[in-house]
Amino acid sequence: VGTLRSQTFVTMTRGKPAGMNAARKLRITRRNQRWAQKSFNKSHSLTAMKANPFGGASMAKGIVLERLGIEAKQPNSAIRKCVRVRLIKNGKKIAAFVPRDGCLNFIEENDEVLIAGFGRSGHAVGDIPGVRFKVVKVSSVSLLALYLEKKEKPRS
Repeated sequence: VGTLRSQTFVTMTRGKPAGMNAARKLRITRRNQRWAQKSFNKSHSLTAMKANPFGGASMAKGIVLERLGIEAKQPNSAIRKCVRVRLIKNGKKIAAFVPRDGCLNFIEENDEVLIAGFGRSGHAVGDIPGVRFKVVKVSSVSLLALYLEKKEKPRS
């Protein structure tokens, strides 16, 4: 409460700098406070970038090492078809899910595959334990095109 020429007024502050020259202070404060948000910190910190097998990229190419069948978590009972892949860019080995019925037949060992995330930003999806990635292309041909018989896999 302040007084000004016999009038009483209440200062309406929000605990933040206000006024003509306050923008820099507000901007810097916001920049610093964003690091407290888990999602911002995870997407911008260098440690998360190093821990991610893709190294910050959305997709990566790799060589198929072996074909796997991973058992689904309870209460489901199925064998989910996956492949073990060694990434070309950094040599890390990951497991990737092969979507759609019968698509594992299009993939052989030593094929070059394109891997993408599985849709939950680094978390396993559904009842497939420990699998965070999916196969998108095989030998530079879309897995969906092979499945729908629109294209054939090139002879190598």
